[in-house]
Amino acid sequence: MTKFSITYPNLPLAIYRELAAHLRQVQGVAAEVLPQTSQQFDYNQSQAGGLLLEYDPSIDGRERAQAEAILSYYAEIYGTCDRQLT
Repeated sequence: MTKFSITYPNLPLAIYRELAAHLRQVQGVAAEVLPQTSQQFDYNQSQAGGLLLEYDPSIDGRERAQAEAILSYYAEIYGTCDRQLT
């Protein structure tokens, strides 16, 4: 499986959950909201630590493109995300 950790600066928890729900609708894609790791609460910061995104090895190009289109859509609205291979 290909795993990515994805974070958007200042993205609210509700939007992370919405994004994960959209990505889970794509066959071969798993998405999970990561818990916040900060010890201090800051209302202006996200209440989530990011998103863990996994592509199944059997995913085809069309499904991967659909997942990438969903990520691009959210990037257009909320700004670019930081994506790291895990």
